[in-house]
Amino acid sequence: MACAAAAALLAVPAVVVWSSGAAADAPALRAAAVLVAPAADGPADPEAAKAQVEKNWTAFFDPKTPTEKKAELLEHGDMLEPVLEGFSAGAEAAKTSVKVTDVTFTSPTEGTVTYDLSVGDTMELPDSKGAVVLEDGVWKVSIKTVCQLIEAGGAEAPPLLC
Repeated sequence: MACAAAAALLAVPAVVVWSSGAAADAPALRAAAVLVAPAADGPADPEAAKAQVEKNWTAFFDPKTPTEKKAELLEHGDMLEPVLEGFSAGAEAAKTSVKVTDVTFTSPTEGTVTYDLSVGDTMELPDSKGAVVLEDGVWKVSIKTVCQLIEAGGAEAPPLLC
């Protein structure tokens, strides 16, 4: 989808130059097209993407967020609702919160999230690293991150999941 959008954006200046005959303006138009094309190492609008990552990451770990909504915020979450039910069970899960402290994009569809995970008033995992992926136009918590947290909690991660 991003490639199609980029192709469409890059085609607009070419059509304008061709239809207007304004060949002298072509370099300026090409420069404008480059500014709107997604970067090779991050999303086209990194600030908007970062805001969505922070919002979705926080909601995913919020015990008040319903499982169905959490599934929408997890990579391949539509297939993983039973895992999310188990992940959300327990007294500690009801007191869990996350604060995103940094987001670094490694490609237009992937990134690394630095976060602090607390249970109640106790910071359990400060400066933790997780992965975020762009799936269906939404920045989601990666399955890899959930597997890391399951293992950090002392449980064995499901083999088909991890």
